[in-house]
Amino acid sequence: MINDIRNTVLAVLNKNNYGYISPQDFNLYAQQAQMDLFEDYFYAYNYQINKENQRTSGTGYADIKKGYVEVIDFFSVTSNLSQNGGATDRFFLPSLATTGSDFYLINKIFIGGTELERVEQGKILLLNSSPLTAPSTMFPAYTTQGNIATIYPSLTVAPTVTCQYIRYPKPPKWTYVDLGNNSEPVFDQTQPDYQDFELFPDDATDLTMKILQYAGVSIREASVVQYAGAAEATENNSEK
Repeated sequence: MINDIRNTVLAVLNKNNYGYISPQDFNLYAQQAQMDLFEDYFYAYNYQINKENQRTSGTGYADIKKGYVEVIDFFSVTSNLSQNGGATDRFFLPSLATTGSDFYLINKIFIGGTELERVEQGKILLLNSSPLTAPSTMFPAYTTQGNIATIYPSLTVAPTVTCQYIRYPKPPKWTYVDLGNNSEPVFDQTQPDYQDFELFPDDATDLTMKILQYAGVSIREASVVQYAGAAEATENNSEK
């Protein structure tokens, strides 16, 4: 998909001699565009929940919320958390170094089959001040600070802590072969650092428009930004 989108972007820019964007710039714009759309999934999901609560959403094939759930679940990862040193109650949150992927959103944390309740840092001291409200082995809790999750109550033996989270999409990278002699780079997906977009094919148009907006700002061409913005708005309105 990434090569098709790049060809479309270059075709639009070259049509009126707006300019040229290098592979390096394209990859930067592509990464930002993918992140924009990825974050939009969650706003759109919330919008569909509100419509459902207002009884204005559909069911079956018209259940748009279900579609967003399936898209977001594509980025769902379940992994054990690594213990922080010798502490039995402190664990590293997901990251490239610990789980192989960084998290966008922590959904749930479990000890065995028991789900932990997330508690704000400002409330945990208050909860622990009374045996009636303090977290227990039956009703455990956790707090987060930086890249560390602290489990309550503290156990003498470090438990197996499992985290289900939504990871960031991998940065797209259009890879190529340089033939020299000032020739156009040739797409080569066999390169070890090649990475296609992780979004679904339905988002190809939105990705193209967002990349064009970034490219238009870069080359200081307002008409490109306006064209891409108008096309994106039309596409978004048609999806509501």
